Amino acid sequence: MSRHPTCPTCHRTVRWTLTEAGRRLAVDPTPNPDGNTAVWRDGTGTWRSRRPTTDLPLTGWERLHMPHPATCPARQTPLPAGVIRLADHRRTRP
Repeated sequence: MSRHPTCPTCHRTVRWTLTEAGRRLAVDPTPNPDGNTAVWRDGTGTWRSRRPTTDLPLTGWERLHMPHPATCPARQTPLPAGVIRLADHRRTRP
């Protein structure tokens, strides 16, 4: 892997992590308090990531990062004319 990996679609710098399920996840390289992914480096130097929960909150060696798919400008394409995003109109349960 290169020293500064980039997103294949928008070419911004990303940090590739390995999730608890063994999958690769790209996160933005700088910590973000609005993020929902805990990132840390394990003893072998591998960047790891997980979702903090109420049972397993953020620990002292983890930092919150934003997953790159949520901020990637190439993925934020406008919808075609006449198509609406249903998530914008869904009701949330109280």
